[in-house]
Order: sequence, then C-alpha cells, then structure tokens
Amino acid sequence: MVYKLGIIGYPLTHSISAAIQKSGFESLRLEGTYDVLETTPENLIERIKFLKVNDYNGFNVTIPLKVPMSLFLDDIDDYANVAGCVNTVKINSDKTFVGYNTDIYGFKKAIPADIDLKGKTAGILGTGGAARAAVVGLAEKGIKNIDFYTRNIINSKQTLDYVRAQFPDIEFNVYQIQHIRSLSETDIIVNATPIGMKGYMADVMPLEPHDLDRLKPDTVIYDIVYNPMKTILIKEAQKRGLRTITGIDMLIYQAQRAIEIWTGKSPDAKVMKITALETLN
Repeated sequence: MVYKLGIIGYPLTHSISAAIQKSGFESLRLEGTYDVLETTPENLIERIKFLKVNDYNGFNVTIPLKVPMSLFLDDIDDYANVAGCVNTVKINSDKTFVGYNTDIYGFKKAIPADIDLKGKTAGILGTGGAARAAVVGLAEKGIKNIDFYTRNIINSKQTLDYVRAQFPDIEFNVYQIQHIRSLSETDIIVNATPIGMKGYMADVMPLEPHDLDRLKPDTVIYDIVYNPMKTILIKEAQKRGLRTITGIDMLIYQAQRAIEIWTGKSPDAKVMKITALETLN
C-alpha cells in the first residue's frame, strides 16, 4: 500500500513536516507521499473536497485551521474532544474524517521527566489551537493556575470559556500581551503563537527582555516554534541561564503519533529527529 498524505494550513513555507514524515515512513519501510497543501480558512471547504476526491488517507492540520477543521469531522478522539481542535485527520475508506490531537501527546512528551509542574503556575502566550493543546498537556501535568496573554482579549473569550468548562479545578486568567503583568511568580511560560517563526516575525520575540529579567531562576521557557530551532526567545532565555524546551521534540513526537494513527505502526523518532535537524540547518 502507498499512503497518500499531506498537511494543510497557511503559511507553510516554514514547514518541515514533509521531510520528517518521509523519514518516518522510511524507518518503517512503508511507501507514502506527503503533500504540502497551503490552505487558507476561506479555502478550507474546497480543500476538504479535494482531499476526499483524490483519495488521501489522512493529513495534518496546522495554523490557522486547527479549530475550524473540527467542524468537518465525523468523529474525534478524546484529546481532540477536550482541546476542541485537531491537528491530525485520518480518512477512512468510506471517506469519513476522524480527528485527533497529537499536539497534546507531543507537547507532554517533550517536557523532561525531572520538571515537576504539580501545583504550579503557567503563562501561555496566545489562545489558538496550540494554546488549547498546551492547556490539556499542562493540566495532565498537574498545573493549578494558567494565565493567558493575548493580543485580543475579546477574541480569546471562546477559548477561555471552553477551557474553564473543561478544567474547572484550574484557575484561568487572561491578560493583554501588550501590557503583560509581572511574570515573577510564573513557573513555566509557553509560547503558543507563531511569533519568532521563520518567515513570520522571526526577528522578534513575544516577550520583552525586561520580562525575562524578572523571572525566577528556575522558570522554564517552552517555545513550540521549531523553525528556527533556537528562536530569539530561546536564545535570550538561555543567555539568562533559564531552562528551555524548544519546539523540535514536540514536532517529532506529534508526527510520530500521527504516523501511528495512519498506519498502526510506530516509526523511529530518533531517525525523524535527525532528519529534522538536518533540514533546519
């Protein structure tokens, strides 16, 4: 069998998913194609029709389609249900769509085992699909307080209402990112925005230098942006001796899980990571 797969979202010039997926399939000695299909929200319906008509077996979903794609699914897994968004879709033989959220799996697995987040406070930059995945992952790690920082508080209301309903034991707050409050009591900060991504504001970071200066020495900086592997945020955090988690491991683990969903077999994550690092350099 030759698997026919792809990724939808916009923009996709930064994406290295095709290279990673190819190496994953090669590690399993399986054949497959993986197409990069730039898709705007306005073209999502047409793209869905295209994927069905052209006999695709599945696809990945990235910004800004993770939430709207959930409206076109016939079934979803537990993670997608809790997060309210998907990043992986399997197309069955009867053309039904089953949605999954492998971002949560990747997000959690990338956090080193020695980082204890039970009862701690998190700050999440952004309120989109990636932020929702981060909330679920952090909740399962025992986080008790989550502060969102967003450019538009009004637009973030849907996400805030959703996560409050899903996780009543966690205290949620939302703040304007331009007027960020002191982060001195925050234990982990997650950048769930595309700021810092290659081709999209790559020369800036979502926080000001003085925000980093006020952090506790043991604060963890987790940037889900993977291209470049070391964003300005990661570099500035490391200059200050802060512990950092880059987006590359999350990317690899979510991709590994996606292949498991599509094929029923688990590819070699180490091989996939080597490919990712070679592609980024």
